[in-house]
Amino acid sequence: MEFNKELDASGLNCPLPILRTKKSLTDMSSGQVLKIIATDPGAHKDFQAFAKQTGHTLLSAEEGPLGFIFYMQKNT
Repeated sequence: MEFNKELDASGLNCPLPILRTKKSLTDMSSGQVLKIIATDPGAHKDFQAFAKQTGHTLLSAEEGPLGFIFYMQKNT
């Protein structure tokens, strides 16, 4: 998937991956995609809740050998 910016939140525990994602999205334009790499076991639920609360779109959530990879599109 194509993305405009990447955030490596590996090794960070809740709530830091979400806080860093929020900060990264602030600097982006509407419609742009942020790729997030996270290792926190609760990240999947956290990013689903974050997308629902903020109105951003969680395009994809995958689990790989190094953790989770999320693609989130900024809305508004």
